[in-house]
Amino acid sequence: MRPAILDPLFASVSSLPGVGPKVAEFLAKLLDREGVDDTRVIDLLFHAPSSLIDRREQPGIARAPQGAIVTITGRVDRHQPPPRGRGNVPYRVFLHDETGELALTFFRGKAQWLEKQLPIGETVTVSGKVDWFNGRPSMVHPDYMVRESEGENLPLIEPVYPLTAGLSPKFLRKAIEAAVARMPELPEWDDAALIQKQGFDDIAESFRALHEPRDAADIDPQAPARRRLAYDEFLAGQLSLSLVRQRLRKVAGQSVIPTGKISGKILNSLPFSPTNSQTEAIADILKDMAGTERMLRLLQGDVGAGKTLVALMAIAAVIESGGQAVLMAPTEILARQHHATISKFAASAGLGIEVLTGRTKGRERDAILERIASGEAQIVIGTHALFQDSVAYANLMLAVVDEQHRFGVHQRLRLTAKGISPHMLVMTATPIPRTLVLAAFGDMDVSKLTEKPAGRKPIQTITIPTERTGDIVNRLKSALAEGKKAYWICPLVEESEESDLMSAEERHETLSKALGPGIGLIHGRMSGPEKDAVMMAFKNGEIRLLVATTVVEVGVDVPDATIMVIEHAERFGLAQLHQLRGRVGRGDEASTCILLYKGPLGETGHARLSIMRETEDGFRIAEEDLKLRGEGELLGTRQSGTPGFRIASLEAHADLLEIARKDAAYLIERDPDLTSERGVAIRTLLYLFRRDEAIRFLRAG
Repeated sequence: MRPAILDPLFASVSSLPGVGPKVAEFLAKLLDREGVDDTRVIDLLFHAPSSLIDRREQPGIARAPQGAIVTITGRVDRHQPPPRGRGNVPYRVFLHDETGELALTFFRGKAQWLEKQLPIGETVTVSGKVDWFNGRPSMVHPDYMVRESEGENLPLIEPVYPLTAGLSPKFLRKAIEAAVARMPELPEWDDAALIQKQGFDDIAESFRALHEPRDAADIDPQAPARRRLAYDEFLAGQLSLSLVRQRLRKVAGQSVIPTGKISGKILNSLPFSPTNSQTEAIADILKDMAGTERMLRLLQGDVGAGKTLVALMAIAAVIESGGQAVLMAPTEILARQHHATISKFAASAGLGIEVLTGRTKGRERDAILERIASGEAQIVIGTHALFQDSVAYANLMLAVVDEQHRFGVHQRLRLTAKGISPHMLVMTATPIPRTLVLAAFGDMDVSKLTEKPAGRKPIQTITIPTERTGDIVNRLKSALAEGKKAYWICPLVEESEESDLMSAEERHETLSKALGPGIGLIHGRMSGPEKDAVMMAFKNGEIRLLVATTVVEVGVDVPDATIMVIEHAERFGLAQLHQLRGRVGRGDEASTCILLYKGPLGETGHARLSIMRETEDGFRIAEEDLKLRGEGELLGTRQSGTPGFRIASLEAHADLLEIARKDAAYLIERDPDLTSERGVAIRTLLYLFRRDEAIRFLRAG
């Protein structure tokens, strides 16, 4: 159903000149696509340049600055091949202009090819970086060499793109030039008044300007071409969210009328009272579910703010109304953690609870599926396995999705496409800046948990250089002897020659030698049962120190762990550091987080660690993280449905996001099926920005 006008842009990258199977694989990797079959010409157009090379400086040989990229026109005087058998000596070609002589230097240069490219007596134009040695200029492996008559083939302004191993800059530029040449003239979908006010060109011209910059201002985030494309990317995203919301709301939700019997038993079993934030969030949720429209609510809670209790109160209300609830987590370890936590409360209320993951097999799986289908399983906790075709529910009234950013918008679509219409509560322990909430969750109402449960003490955060690692090990020895529990986080699983980072396996070995038995290891490459066994040993005290990768970042709950050591903390993002720190300070004992860093710190690394020392406020940390590194990695891995924008930047283009949000709401309100002339153009926009799911959803509705 994609408009035929877009066919040239959705042809495989393999259709471009010179792109064979191997190069197509490199492009798929570079463009973050699932494979060659999923990598299209349009993906190259969205691969924006990060900088540019200016070759306009033509000072003459004698006036070429050290280390500068210059363009020189001169006459070839002589070739100086290396002596026979001296392969380590470079091949040199000398040329001169009216100011002096320049050596073009080639390591392992092929004489026949160089004699053809640079014939003696020919006037040529070369461009590259000039280095001076003993008062003589040299240009090693010039970027360009052309005859004077072919000077127009040398680009004086050249965009520079992010690369991946196996792709040369020249080849990528040629592929992108070929992609730009395929850009058709498309119908205009943007509002005429906005185009005039913002100074936007049409979409085709904006792509051309993006990839054919004339100076540094053209690759600035505020350049008109970038702003046009950023706005369109935001608009496509906001329209998709609006369409999701519209269609999900159209499917009537079941009114939840709680009796308070089950929730009362759970609350009575708690050793604490809910915070004001929790009470308000529960009231919001119950009010949403009491209506005839489906609830679509995002619950944001800082680390340790008590989201699980809020979710459990929503689950209890649904069960009191005769329904079932599911809680979907992104990883098996987190699903089983939720199961362990909720089972304690479920037991006090006599609830039937099951856990279903990809690891559940055979007869055990069949029995669980039977209990789910009959309604005997009132609460089902698991991973993506919860929504496979083989899983049938008796009366699913609530879906709680934990760490939503790890799933994306498309999972929300799948819930509806499967024909079930539960209320939806999405939870995240990653505090999200307001602009990112609009970008990723614009279809949802939002509740925030801003308080920690009573009795939680502040976490003391200190920064220590890696040279003092020995001191930390000695302090740990004393702490472990006193019965304390600690985490030691490493950024890598195993040692790599390409990195000087201490791997988790190597650190586990050194700490075991220094501290004796009781040191555990957990990382993402271990199997599910292996990880479960290690975590259980840590919880019950067989392991006192757990060496881990970031697999423990979210959801792991060991209340008596009070020490967190994060090695090479300067390599982690702020939000990730905050999540890791949140694994301690979960009980009533004072806790410490030690950030081990390798100096000297850059400006960003210094700012990051300073913020960690200053505050435990996850919402402030999220805002600072957005400033420091942008939204691309703020929500973890870039996945379909998450706002890892290709052109737009939440930091640079926040004003455009606000405009796009309002425009999307206006459009959907007046043309919900996108059948007007502008609506049809908008469909083209959605396809162009790969929002096919939203279009299919629109047709299905």
